[in-house]
Amino acid sequence: MIARDEAMPDSGQDQRRLRLLSANIQAGSSTRRYSDYATRSWSHVLPAGNKRGSLDTIAQLAGEHDIVGLQESDPGSWRSGFTNQTHYLAERGGFDYWSHQPNRRVGNLASSANGLLSKLEPVEVTDHALPGRISGRGVLMARFGDGDQGLTVAVAHLSLGAQSRRAQLAYIAELLSDHKHAVLMGDFNCMPDRPEMQTLYKHTRLQPPAICVPTFPSWRPQRAIDHILVTDTLTLAGARAFPAAFSDHLALSVELDVPEKALR
Repeated sequence: MIARDEAMPDSGQDQRRLRLLSANIQAGSSTRRYSDYATRSWSHVLPAGNKRGSLDTIAQLAGEHDIVGLQESDPGSWRSGFTNQTHYLAERGGFDYWSHQPNRRVGNLASSANGLLSKLEPVEVTDHALPGRISGRGVLMARFGDGDQGLTVAVAHLSLGAQSRRAQLAYIAELLSDHKHAVLMGDFNCMPDRPEMQTLYKHTRLQPPAICVPTFPSWRPQRAIDHILVTDTLTLAGARAFPAAFSDHLALSVELDVPEKALR
């Protein structure tokens, strides 16, 4: 386990503490070293390996949180045994509410989705396709509470290329520009100080993390490319990275103080 702490001043308002988790689960596949990308590439398209056991391990971690954002969750294809992995994790983790956004499909062999698990009832859930040189990326957005004071939680998985990320972050910035209480979590595939990230900080109230928590690769984490960004109206109490079974990414967990009025 890798542990880091972040702290911000108490706003003095009535607060509710939530635990949030962002996890790229790699569809339950196992990657423990770089060579596995070649030698175990079959696990990304075949219903083999102990994917169900990996999901059970991830569900146990997820269940300790209030809201979970998933990336690379298979929505039901051959490689997952036609199991909707977001739904499976919701049931195993004790979440009453779940939603998913299928993004990319490779025939009937494999598919990938963003997912949201929540113990709080969202008022609204929407999904948006992201721009990019190759289609198949999206952002899933949930709103909690009513009106402009409500909390918005967005889950995204950005592209590997900087040019596509720049367009995607500009699109997300437009979506979140008017949201006072917002969280953006996911696999950004870049460090938080990259030039393309500045659009997000400039046009929304989302803030760069005070401390970067390395999440990739999971067996020797060196790069902070998974993030949970929050607006300056929210209080981030801590950030820690945990194994997401045998995914090549560590899962990122934070404790967040949210104004009670944002959840009502």
